[in-house]
Amino acid sequence: MNVFITGATAGFGAAMVRRFIKSGHTVIATGRRIERLESMKAEFGNKIHTLCLDVTDKVQVEKAIDSLPEDWSKIDVLINNAGLALGTDPVQNASLNDWETMIDTNINGLLYCTHKILPGMVKRNSGHIINLGSVAGEFPYAGGNIYGATKAFVHQLSLNMRSDLLGTKVRVTNIEPGMCHTEFSEVRFKGDKSKADSVYAGVNALSADDIAETIEWVMTRPSHVNINVISLMPTQQAFAGFSIDRT
Repeated sequence: MNVFITGATAGFGAAMVRRFIKSGHTVIATGRRIERLESMKAEFGNKIHTLCLDVTDKVQVEKAIDSLPEDWSKIDVLINNAGLALGTDPVQNASLNDWETMIDTNINGLLYCTHKILPGMVKRNSGHIINLGSVAGEFPYAGGNIYGATKAFVHQLSLNMRSDLLGTKVRVTNIEPGMCHTEFSEVRFKGDKSKADSVYAGVNALSADDIAETIEWVMTRPSHVNINVISLMPTQQAFAGFSIDRT
């Protein structure tokens, strides 16, 4: 299969690139960090096609996908992986710029790539859209406000896409990870590594490869099987109880 992965230069995306190529798939890897893309190209050769791409730029997304060589233009699987969280301030104190960045990446970036690639899948009557959501899209936690809201959008959009695509053979899946030890928290805390590391202290968190393995399983199910939603967390994580202010 020819797999298009956004946010492929780190975390889940980089793990997917490595796992999928090892399994015999070809990968279109996109990301903003060109030096990492060049390293992947040097390692994987003709099994990978790289695109330096900012998914928040609609025109850039359209041009990049239009520029794909013919051999790479038939996309079997689109994995909308690019995304991020910024900050944990309560909603009344949070940064509007951070909100806009999360919305631009987690929502608009997903929409731009999907809007450009999905019509070709429908025309071929074959394909799979896999969206990276989060448990935060279903379960609230303090400081998760806009990040959780963007992932709730991903959850509902994935279900609505399934409804609209009924009658075609195009599949849609939403993957909702819990705590994973990647660059996620370091990005969230804007490079404060000690703060990021404290998030995972004493927890055997999920790894990027755990997510990549799950996604590979999802996309290799028989064509008559659609996995709608997968929610997964480390054993040491569970749902928070209700918070009560007793003052």
